[in-house]
Amino acid sequence: MSIKDLPAAARPREKLLQHGAASLADAELLALLLRTGVRGQGVLQLADDVLARTGGYAGLLHGGADALKGIKGLGPAKRAELAAVVEMARRALAQRLAHTPVFESPQQVNDYLQLHLGHLPHEVFAVLFLDSQHRLISLDTLFTGTVSQTSVYPREVVKRALARNAAAVILAHNHPSGVAEPSRADEHLTQALKNALALVDVRVLDHLVVGCGLVVSFAERGLL
Repeated sequence: MSIKDLPAAARPREKLLQHGAASLADAELLALLLRTGVRGQGVLQLADDVLARTGGYAGLLHGGADALKGIKGLGPAKRAELAAVVEMARRALAQRLAHTPVFESPQQVNDYLQLHLGHLPHEVFAVLFLDSQHRLISLDTLFTGTVSQTSVYPREVVKRALARNAAAVILAHNHPSGVAEPSRADEHLTQALKNALALVDVRVLDHLVVGCGLVVSFAERGLL
């Protein structure tokens, strides 16, 4: 059944306007963005198929535009629109973190990192540089590695912290395996970076490990 065959009150756009976006099912919400289906498949069926093939919204948002290339019905225009939605979410979170101390919104920090790092097929090491009020200055990806490891050089982190005029940092890296459990190597690296940054009066507030839908905090684990 296509959207035009549904009763007016059951159509996604009308439901959203009447009851709010939270009233829509996952496929209905995506159908609003896709707008049209393909031959033999209505937009609701297409939305269901996209979500099934990507593993739901987590896979859809974290997979990026390239991961959607093989899905019938998602041409360049629709892939670009979905990528734009993800980028808007990233920028909205960055704007909030730039005006609010990060310790007042830890979930927003986790969401921000998930959007930036959660989908990557290789390991990266990034740093959130913060001002004296612990508001976000920038998120910089400093080192890129393989599917299982990356090399991190404390000297380069210190140089970037000084260049950003940062008063504090939050360290972050992803585990492409999806398992966010910190390793002993992660613990040793955190202490080395903490000691190096202390020499220039920059505090390490946390080290976050980003897995599949989960972010583990060193501070919460008592590892700092």
